[in-house]
Amino acid sequence: MASIDSTNSYPNIEIIVVDNGSKINSVPEWKTKYPGVKFIRSEKNLGFAGGNNVGVKDATGEYLFFVNNDTEFTDGLVKTLVDLMDQHPEVGMVSPKIRYFDEPDTLQYAGYTPMNYYTCRNATIGQFEKDNGQYDHTTGQTGYGHGAAMMVRREAIDKAGLMAENFFLYYEEMDWCDRIKKAGYQVWVEPRALIYHKESVSVGKDSALKEYFMNRNRILFIRRNAPFHAKLIFYVYFMCLVAPRNILAYHQKNYKGFTGWLFKAIWWNFTNSTNSSKLGYPLN
Repeated sequence: MASIDSTNSYPNIEIIVVDNGSKINSVPEWKTKYPGVKFIRSEKNLGFAGGNNVGVKDATGEYLFFVNNDTEFTDGLVKTLVDLMDQHPEVGMVSPKIRYFDEPDTLQYAGYTPMNYYTCRNATIGQFEKDNGQYDHTTGQTGYGHGAAMMVRREAIDKAGLMAENFFLYYEEMDWCDRIKKAGYQVWVEPRALIYHKESVSVGKDSALKEYFMNRNRILFIRRNAPFHAKLIFYVYFMCLVAPRNILAYHQKNYKGFTGWLFKAIWWNFTNSTNSSKLGYPLN
């Protein structure tokens, strides 16, 4: 669970923890230990989007702050983000600056560049740089918020809808950002607010699960959000360049079974609608 220090207490704050299908149900114990926290359990793993959506349905706040369970708060984090939302009603989502927990002076995120829909690629601003405050005066619009920590206006959620649960893992927050922007809101980064993130703790840096959903959802994201002409160019780019390059990398690294999961990721997009709830990956 993300650490929420007493220095981050806010006059009217509601803390909701979602147990998203863990094998051991610790909710009764947690309720006794933390009586001021609302605990919700899903018996099934609903993925990143589904788990967050469960929390949204029980939340009562005007602003909802979504944080991963592998994050660490810093002083004034919540207040800084709330103040920005109060002052800028055009902002539908804002993310703080993120540093790596294990390398606390190194940036993970200080914003995103816009998406290139022809290649489905963009860049993370500041990633791997030493944080010397070089981005602390860049508060404003950014390409996308970061799924590890994003504060979202309830009104924007009502207009854009909840996160698409069929992504399950990866790209769902980018899809959500695009829909929030299409609903008339802006997505900002607030580098004066800071959170620490323990990256790739739950999935691992190299896993079939990650590879499958990264490829499947990259295609799905383009299908849902790109203009028609950009989709066509992306499909050619992915099949002629990305897929062969990935297969070569799998063989070089001796990643057994990864090529099969790549083809399954592609085939899923041929055989399922953009709103299909089928995952195509055995999770249990």
